[in-house]
Amino acid sequence: MGTKENNPSFPLRIVVVIVVILLWLTLSGWRIQLPSAVAETDTVYQERVIHSSDGIGKFYMGREIAKVMGHTEALWLERPSREVTEQPQQVVEALDLKPTDVVADIGAGTGYFSFRISPLIPEGKVLAVDIQPEMLDIIDFLEKENNITNVEPILGSITDPNLPKESVDLALMVDAYHEFEYPKEMMEGIVRSLKPGGYVVLVEYRRENPLILIKALHKMTQKQARQEMKAVGLQWLETKHFLPEQHLMVFQKPKN
Repeated sequence: MGTKENNPSFPLRIVVVIVVILLWLTLSGWRIQLPSAVAETDTVYQERVIHSSDGIGKFYMGREIAKVMGHTEALWLERPSREVTEQPQQVVEALDLKPTDVVADIGAGTGYFSFRISPLIPEGKVLAVDIQPEMLDIIDFLEKENNITNVEPILGSITDPNLPKESVDLALMVDAYHEFEYPKEMMEGIVRSLKPGGYVVLVEYRRENPLILIKALHKMTQKQARQEMKAVGLQWLETKHFLPEQHLMVFQKPKN
């Protein structure tokens, strides 16, 4: 009877046999496909089986897309604490709007920013875009209730903001872009809607700071945002740092 040292255990012999078979198949030109946690949906997006519970399992340029906040949480958009944590009036003032500007508020929700912008552009208008009809119903109600005439609700889709070509001076997205299910297609639609030289302003919670108590997928790094905007032809101009917890990033469409 041999010793333990010169008689490999049964599991070890199995491993050796499997390795030899795999090497033989490889050398013989066989291709072996093993199960993967990543499924290529196309050249733009990837689907992953293992992902965050706060996301949809779909990745764009390495970033997992967050779940959309539904209309049933509309009151969250109107929470009083936003005045302190997000300083909406300072955001609107930083846009440096002209009275005749046309502004697209993308992911407008309840119109929280649309109705703050509208008094500053009396000769222009706000195109309040959302993919949820229930949100647009709220905007329509508030517009009539407050006798506001220059806010236009627009129903977008998950791939298209449904905005007229070269009609918009500035597109604003506050805490919204990270939830776009098709960010490339949506941004391409937004870029088409911009006039030459028009602006995109992204306001997103700073993912660089782990102490900001917002779920990770609902925050974005400046590096990631700049990478994604560059992919649709936008040029980064500046990032304003006056907000307590958010980036305010300004991008521009080429003038010609």
